[in-house]
Order: sequence, then C-alpha cells, then structure tokens
Amino acid sequence: MGSTALGGGAPAPVGLAPKNGVFGSNLKQCNGFRLKTTVKVGSSSVRVRASVASSPQKQHSPKTSGVKSGEEVRIAVLGASGYTGAEIVRLLANHPQFRIKVMTADRKAGEQFGSVFPHLITQDLPNLVAVKDADFSNVDAVFCCLPHGTTQEIIKGLPQQLKIVDLSADFRLRDIDEYAEWYGHSHRAPELQQEAVYGLTEVLRDEIRNARLVANPGCYPTSIQLPLVPLIKAKLIKVSNIIIDAKSGVSGAGRGAKEANLYTEIAEGIHSYGIKGHRHVPEIEQGLSDAAESKVTISFTPNLICMKRGMQSTMFVEMAPGVTVSDLYQHLKSTYEGEEFVKLLNGSSVPHTRHVVGSNYCFMNVFEDRIPGRAIIISVIDNLVKGASGQAVQNLNLMMGLPENTGLQYQPLFP
Repeated sequence: MGSTALGGGAPAPVGLAPKNGVFGSNLKQCNGFRLKTTVKVGSSSVRVRASVASSPQKQHSPKTSGVKSGEEVRIAVLGASGYTGAEIVRLLANHPQFRIKVMTADRKAGEQFGSVFPHLITQDLPNLVAVKDADFSNVDAVFCCLPHGTTQEIIKGLPQQLKIVDLSADFRLRDIDEYAEWYGHSHRAPELQQEAVYGLTEVLRDEIRNARLVANPGCYPTSIQLPLVPLIKAKLIKVSNIIIDAKSGVSGAGRGAKEANLYTEIAEGIHSYGIKGHRHVPEIEQGLSDAAESKVTISFTPNLICMKRGMQSTMFVEMAPGVTVSDLYQHLKSTYEGEEFVKLLNGSSVPHTRHVVGSNYCFMNVFEDRIPGRAIIISVIDNLVKGASGQAVQNLNLMMGLPENTGLQYQPLFP
C-alpha cells in the first residue's frame, strides 16, 4: 500500500503501474480471472500512523508463526466502493504493516479512490480496477467486500496461498442447503464452505488464527452473539424463549441507491423490516446452537433508525432456575475481562450507540426485568466497524500472527 500518514510523512512506495489495465504482467487465466500466482511477503520500512489510540490491553499471542514486526503485508480490497470497503481503507490508514496494493470496483474502474470517497483523498492508493483485471501477484491477503451472492465464485478463482476475510454472508452458514433456502440460490463453492471459519473473534480466536478463509460475521449477529454465547455456554439462561429487538443505522443497508432508504422515506421514524425472517436469523441461531449444543430458535425483529451508523441489540432472556442478574453480569465480566474490544459497563450504565461510533468496541450491560426470572441485555456496536470492517481487520491480524488490536485503536468519536 502506498498510504499517506495521517500525521504527515512521505508515502510508502506504490505497487506496479497499470499495464493494459492490469497491474503487472505475465498473467494467466484462472476461473475467468487473470492472475499471477507467485506470492511472497516482502519487507519494507514501517511508519506508524498518528491516531487517537487506546492503551493496549490483552494482546493475544499467535500460536502459529506469522509475519514479523516491520514486515509488509500486501492487501487487496475487493468491492472497495462500498461502505465496508471505505471503512477498511480508513482503518488501514492507522495500520503499521498492512499496505493496500489492489482495489477493485467494477462500476468505478479506472477512477481514483479519493474521487469516490473524498474524505479519504489524503491516502495514497492504487486506482480502482475491475475484478477481472486485478493482479494478485503482489498480494498476500484479501478483504472481500462484495455483495452477497457474488463472492463465492470470485474467491474460488483466487490463488490458494492468499489469506481471505470475506465480509459478505456467502460463507457464514455451514449448511449449504440452509444457505440456498435463505439466499435463493445454491451455494457455488461448497468445497470452500467446508474450509471457511466463522470469524466471531472473541469466541473463535484459535480457529481464526489458523484459517485461510474467514467468514466475517454480520453486524446483528456480532452484537447478539457476543453477550449471549457465554451465557448459553454456562447454562445461565434458557434457550427456549429468547426475544431480540435490534436497531441499525442506515449504512447497514449498503451504499446502493434504494428508494426505501431515501432521507424523506426514513427521516423521523423507526422502520421494522424482515419481520417474518431476516437473513441474519440462521446465522444467529447457528452460533447460539453451537453454544447450547442443541437447536436454538429465536424471535428477532430488526429495525432501521434514521442515523448514519450504529447498532443496538436489546435481548430479553429467561434465566435458569436459581440464577440471578448478578450471576449473568459476573459471568460476562469474567469472560471479557482484559479483552480489548468488548466492554461490560459498570452498575446501571446503559450502553449507547453514540459512545462507540467509529470504534471497534462492543459495549454491553445486563439489567433486571420487572418480570421475575427474566433479564434484559443491551449491546451496542458501530455496525461498520465491529459489525464489519473492524472485526475483519481484527481477524486478519490474527491470521497473520499480529496482535489483533493492531491498527484498531481508534477511540469513539463524540459528540
């Protein structure tokens, strides 16, 4: 990546100049893509970018060998013209070792990234190219930010040695028949689905560390599973009557032009959608069922809120016999004590979305319901960071053997 430091300084060298619309040469056909196959992690000087950073806390050491300190990891961002792609770029501006070498956006091919996202015009980045023209010979890892249903065949055509974090839903569901039921078409890369590891970082850290292909979780599933999975594993709550009311900012619907997302359509209101069956339901139920070691079915209603980013999930649960709200709180406290990005608030403090905007944090707390034996759990995240691109960077850090908070210590923006 050639990226201008936020605090100034000379840019790092940019990759090869385009040749006939393709970076590099000596290409060959591979499942419809023109690819080079030689990939090697190279070394370069490292510049730590300026940011408002938090103090490092738990930095989990890798079990497998990874890149060394100061060693450059060359990145491709596929689907860079969407919100999650732009957020990857913003976060990597603060990463000391990840350098963006390839950026794709079929409809914006040939354009400069700063013309698509002017707020990132200070970053020295390669021009956007079409996926079919992308050269992956100068790449070590890929963030795939393409729409659902388009990712499977593209990832299947990538060189086998690349580390991949897929931000779409295409590899999240282990059961390909269930995928076909919810997404309306058969899975086009079932062999890769068997390889993919679900990327809920704090829950599946060891599996992610050794993975080649990680399916980054959805935003709603992240905000819901982080509090519920530990409680279900510990058998502190019943799994028969979980009710979830969740609310998301409009950026969760993506950047594509949609009439339903126009300002005049969404302003001054709350809009429920996907009431009968949102596509995140099977993903949530898969994770909760794994925790319970039995089938878990939930009641889930998502709502669109007239704000740009942010997500709140309110979970209503029934406690196991003899369990108190204090027991739930103490278990979550012990589970996430020392974690960099998951924070249990003190006392009766209520999590608010405005307190996590722009950050990779998940704030949560537990409250006693007025109905005896029930509890209310609230968690908040930035849907574009911990709910998407931030967790993706966290996962690739693990996969590359780096401390998982590398480049992610942006503090929330307030007010």
